Amino acid sequence: MIIIAGHELVAADERDAFVAAFRGLVTRARGTDGCVHIAITADSVDPERVNVVEVWRDADALKAWRRRARGPKSATPTHLDIRRYDTTDGGPLV
Repeated sequence: MIIIAGHELVAADERDAFVAAFRGLVTRARGTDGCVHIAITADSVDPERVNVVEVWRDADALKAWRRRARGPKSATPTHLDIRRYDTTDGGPLV
């Protein structure tokens, strides 16, 4: 399983439009084979922060998605901290 997680910062007055611009991409990704979860959302505390979480079945599914994802043209982030995590196990929260 592959997890992509982190955040980016955009100007507070552009954040909501930035998030909205990704709605189509998120919708397409959720319908893609191998996508377990994806969300690009406005942070509930920081008016500049956009949180990004993706969970993919495996590296092949992520690679296939990246070849056709084609993200929107939107505001340029002033800061980006998004990382990839390769996992071998997972389970319910206890």
